[in-house]
Amino acid sequence: MPRILLAEDDDSLRNFLARALERAGYEVTACADGEQAAAVLDEDWDLLLTDIVMPGMDGIEVARHAAARHPGLRIMFITGFAAVALTAGERAPAGAKVLSKPVHLREIVQEVERMMAAA
Repeated sequence: MPRILLAEDDDSLRNFLARALERAGYEVTACADGEQAAAVLDEDWDLLLTDIVMPGMDGIEVARHAAARHPGLRIMFITGFAAVALTAGERAPAGAKVLSKPVHLREIVQEVERMMAAA
């Protein structure tokens, strides 16, 4: 079963995302912030799905650490800040996908499925 590391500081969104991805057949480890996600980066992951703007370690920093440990790891960002989304591509690891909030859960699941299939 493909494994997803989810980092999202909004409790309700994190729970909704985790449930939707689990229903789609993924194993999801949900973290409330970047520090929690960074603490489990040594495990094997198929995808990192992270918010960009979080207190403490932001999602781009988590993604950089993850990409360094797991070259080829699929990375997807979600953000509610348009300006952040516009500049994320410059700072994010190559090949990362950026989705802007609000985004429908179905759209996120579809994008995850596309990224998994592209491997």
